[in-house]
Amino acid sequence: MSADVAVTSGLVYGAGGQRVDVYRPATAPAASPVALLWHGRGPDERDVLAPLARAAAGLGLVCFVPDWRPDAEDGGRAHLRESAVFVQRSAAAFGGDSGRTTLAGWSLGANAALAAALDPYALDGWRPRAVVGLAGAYSRSQPLTGRAPLDELTSVESALPSLPVRLVHGAADPIVGVEESRRLHTALRQRGWPASIEEPGTDHAGVIMTAYDPASQRCRLSHAPHALRAGNRAARLLADAAHGTAHAA
Repeated sequence: MSADVAVTSGLVYGAGGQRVDVYRPATAPAASPVALLWHGRGPDERDVLAPLARAAAGLGLVCFVPDWRPDAEDGGRAHLRESAVFVQRSAAAFGGDSGRTTLAGWSLGANAALAAALDPYALDGWRPRAVVGLAGAYSRSQPLTGRAPLDELTSVESALPSLPVRLVHGAADPIVGVEESRRLHTALRQRGWPASIEEPGTDHAGVIMTAYDPASQRCRLSHAPHALRAGNRAARLLADAAHGTAHAA
């Protein structure tokens, strides 16, 4: 059974005044694992990841969900980097252990999360303990380094320590084909990285427990069975990654 979740909303991080929400178990023990969750291409859409963050916090994680702006002049690079610094500096204040931080992203955010794993300079030398990629288009460029994760893999230094990568991609995703995650999974395994992939029967929004709402032009919490199953499974995989639970290829 998941724990009650406490939410701290609208904290300011970074020089640009972007906002971040923190989800954590209401009775979290000290030094809980941490997750940093990056949303996709829509600017300032931290609310889109609220269902996933709440579910993951109910499984014992301290989750930071920042706004960032892919439409910024630098593609959002400064916001992403500032959010990582904020988590490192602030996790302890919310009962989190910054040394056990898992980085997760959805859609364009997934591309950026993989860049942080593959390039030690993407976040000024900081790397997460594990990465979870949700419905990413890994053959396309991302804002942290300007390169595609699949291209990054061809230039990864052999001495760079690998880290666990979990990929989740809806089998019925009409926005980003599941082949993107399959290709990345194969490439990671060929390089000897511990990687896994799951393909739940849902779409691009359903993998984070949402559905696109044309009226608001945003993704909102979905109660459709396929989205609930996929989103809760993504939360469980995120929790497993954060707790260091072993996983199969």
